[in-house]
Amino acid sequence: MGLSQDLIDEYFTWTNSRIGGIGLEEIAADAIANHVRAYPQHEIPSNLRLDLGGYYMWRATGEPHMWNPRTISLIQTASTLNSKTIYKQFEDAADEEPEGYIALRQMLDFDESKFDPIPLDEVESVNSILPRFATGAISLGSISREAHETLAIAMNRIGARSNTGEGGEDDTRYVPFDIPDSRNSAVKQVASGRFGVTTEYMVNAKDLQIKMAQGAKPGEGGEIPGHKISEYIASIRRTTPGVELISPPPHHDIYSIEDIAQLIHDLKNVNPDARVHVKLVARSGVGIIAAGISKGKGDVVLISGDSGGTGASPLSSIKHAGIPWELGVSETQQVLVANGLRDRIVVQTDGQIKTSRDVAIAALLGADEWGVATAALITMGCIMLRKCHLNTCSVGVATQDPELRAKFAGTPEAVVNYFTMLAEELRNRMAEMGFRTVNEMIGRADMLKQRDDVDHFKAKSLDLSRILVNSHPLEGDHAYQCTEQDHALELALDHKLIELTEQTIEDGGTTTVDETLEIRNRNRTVGAMMSGRISMK
Repeated sequence: MGLSQDLIDEYFTWTNSRIGGIGLEEIAADAIANHVRAYPQHEIPSNLRLDLGGYYMWRATGEPHMWNPRTISLIQTASTLNSKTIYKQFEDAADEEPEGYIALRQMLDFDESKFDPIPLDEVESVNSILPRFATGAISLGSISREAHETLAIAMNRIGARSNTGEGGEDDTRYVPFDIPDSRNSAVKQVASGRFGVTTEYMVNAKDLQIKMAQGAKPGEGGEIPGHKISEYIASIRRTTPGVELISPPPHHDIYSIEDIAQLIHDLKNVNPDARVHVKLVARSGVGIIAAGISKGKGDVVLISGDSGGTGASPLSSIKHAGIPWELGVSETQQVLVANGLRDRIVVQTDGQIKTSRDVAIAALLGADEWGVATAALITMGCIMLRKCHLNTCSVGVATQDPELRAKFAGTPEAVVNYFTMLAEELRNRMAEMGFRTVNEMIGRADMLKQRDDVDHFKAKSLDLSRILVNSHPLEGDHAYQCTEQDHALELALDHKLIELTEQTIEDGGTTTVDETLEIRNRNRTVGAMMSGRISMK
């Protein structure tokens, strides 16, 4: 991304770049500037201090970071004290441009000429907005038991969704979501390693998420070091303590869109009440894949951006893998709407979403729901040490060391306060723009415009017009999800199996059933629904 079409045609033929960008002149200017820094014409003073860097971890004189001591301090103070004043200071600090531009959405602004303000009391309530939020997929193992359960409790309190990640979940947490302080994660992830995935795990979910890749490291699979696999973590993942675990880049039972459709159908049979997600990463062509997910009866498609994600990702991937969710969401919205597929599937996105401005832009580009992970961890005490993979997190968030876990000071209240204030600020923006409901603003990319005041030589060659397309639904269709997928579960053979074995299921298998039934190739999944029914007992 970010390359001019002339440069692509000459040197990177057939490469996609939807936003234009720099050419040879800008590349040469960059190279010369770096050379001049390394080999200045004047003599280097003997007392010159070397650059501290700050490429991966924040340094006062280093590269700008979205999360820095100021933004971390403000969000933690605001969420702990439940201070709207301090939270507004956090949003202002997080949204302002540092010395360099980091996110693509910093090139966008709201088109105030199209605003039609309405009274705040006409905007839908905070309580109706909160269920649209989710945490990112953060596994029990990557973070501590205390942090994982705190997130689940907080999200259940506000009717939103926490995500298990791919490490399974302790079955003692499988209690109804409406029980006060339920620790049950609403979203249960099914990743390529299938760690901790059981029928019992799946029937205790509101959502089942098929993870195809991670936005922070697309195509690289997953990995957790052996020193983070304690006996407790190993028991949940059904593995051996101390042994490194690797999830392969592909699912070895998925090699086509038909395979994904089959897995969606399998999971829906196990838990008919759950939504089935497919997690994709933002990339060129993701809209076509999302259309396939919609046709394959997926209830939710998640477009994951490059800038969020795991602190255990390889350093090269943190900086150089993936593309922004802004590109993925806009393409997905445009393709789904153009093909009459948008109203049957929820579009969710994540990747360093942390302020109401981020959420509003995501909605205007086409996202129904929004995932917030890093910000949620920071409200619980994370200070971005960048040591998630070392098991040495000194605040007890990303460690399995008992002594360090004891230092965890996060509370569900802080997380609840953060999401509540985030939703309140979103309401203020909606009132300012003239939207009464979130559904009204989904896909309204015409409310955004490309900034013309960015003083950076690389920004002048960007063209965001292909992102800022206001998709027009076909007649009878919508620009947001408003109908349910037809999974045709009423045709499942399992209904007959459950009817025949109802008494056996109820009495725990003390009676037997001997029946002969015909299974044909139209019976795509057999036994899964009955297995789910048994696991619910």
